[in-house]
Amino acid sequence: MSVLAVAEIVTKQNKFFATGKLKDLQFRKQQLKKLKSIIVKNEKAISKALYDDMRKHEFEAYMSEIGFVLKEIDYALENLSAWAKPQKVKTPLFHIKASSYIYHEAYGTALIIAPWNYPFQLLFAPLIGAIAAGNTVILKPSEVSSHTSSICAKIINDNFELEYLYLAEGGVKVTQDLLNENFDYIFYTGNTKVGKIIYQAAANNLTPVTLELGGKSPCIIDKNTDIELTAKRIIWGKFLNAGQTCIAPDYLLCDLETKEKLKPLLIRYIKEFFTDDAKKSEHYPRIINDRHFDRIVPYINEGDIVYGGEHDKNDLYIAPTILENLVADSSCFSDEIFGPILPIVVSEDIDASIEYVNKQPKPLVLYVFSNNNKNIEKVLSSTSSGGVTVNDTLMHIVNAYLPFGGVGESGIGGYHGKHSFDLFSHKKSVLKRSFWVELPFRYAPYKFSLNLLKQLMKWTL
Repeated sequence: MSVLAVAEIVTKQNKFFATGKLKDLQFRKQQLKKLKSIIVKNEKAISKALYDDMRKHEFEAYMSEIGFVLKEIDYALENLSAWAKPQKVKTPLFHIKASSYIYHEAYGTALIIAPWNYPFQLLFAPLIGAIAAGNTVILKPSEVSSHTSSICAKIINDNFELEYLYLAEGGVKVTQDLLNENFDYIFYTGNTKVGKIIYQAAANNLTPVTLELGGKSPCIIDKNTDIELTAKRIIWGKFLNAGQTCIAPDYLLCDLETKEKLKPLLIRYIKEFFTDDAKKSEHYPRIINDRHFDRIVPYINEGDIVYGGEHDKNDLYIAPTILENLVADSSCFSDEIFGPILPIVVSEDIDASIEYVNKQPKPLVLYVFSNNNKNIEKVLSSTSSGGVTVNDTLMHIVNAYLPFGGVGESGIGGYHGKHSFDLFSHKKSVLKRSFWVELPFRYAPYKFSLNLLKQLMKWTL
């Protein structure tokens, strides 16, 4: 895509937005229904693309991508009328004969840049919020997940007018060209390094942004926990999508006794989920490409292998791997692993685990497993993270009532459900006053008692 083509499409979308057609709630609902119908019609093609990119099983593809998006559309359709109504808020007595409202209005033309690890979900989930709020949108999927990028392009570009929705395929050059344009909102999901580039580009035009980034996601395990369910839920969350999940448990923190109890259970559930040889399991995905395979494999040698460690570059296969006794300067401690490697770090107790977590950048998500409510609350009150799931992994992301997003280096802004609508909406403050009553003392020349003014404002504002 040329620079000229990018500029032309942005201009067309700006003009279409200016027509005011997107203010029509029925139009937005029609577009969401249309999008849902197209996705349902192409479900098998989407599932095949996800398999071709990462060998995702169709069940996992539906659970974590297609079904997730369809549920988001249904939720938006069910609630959009209520979301879009002006919200009446309190008005202080000082504003006598006045009423106050918050109006939700679309920003304009939005840019959504998605990653490769959940290439369908992380492209379309924010799109739903952008459509619901009344924006025009240009989508940029990752070129790394090329099969999914291709089917997404067909879904959008073959069914919607480009002045409304357009998907731009391509590599880094296309992204750079897009960032040179003046968008009204930018939504990016990916790594922190690129997130900083996006943020700098947005700053040139004072464009508001959402950055859904990653980082280390610690998993604190209290000695007082249901150890079997803890192991089962950790293995599921860690090795879903072969660990290529921004909110996968990145490492485990527990005391030595708990670690020894945990290890055989972790191994047991790996085998239960993926058999004794995960390479032969149709339920275990592959690494996205050679570059990421080469990035992940060296982590295996940074500690003692408790289980796994096998890998085959020709098949882009890395076995579910558990490590312990990591070397002091292990890059596992600093890098986001983003693959099927799970280190166990020994920590003396809950307080030591909290101290360890707080020395690191704020995580996108923090996990804590415990039957001790006092310890759970201690973790919640003593740490900062984008989100927390207690006694499970990943599941906070599928609650549309909870905003999903990071804090600090793990991101800016939160979305899903109504939070997506709010994210892509400017909240316009509106005060409506009557002509019936006037307060003459506010005008010059000021003859009203200052002390009386202070008391009046104290009582009425």
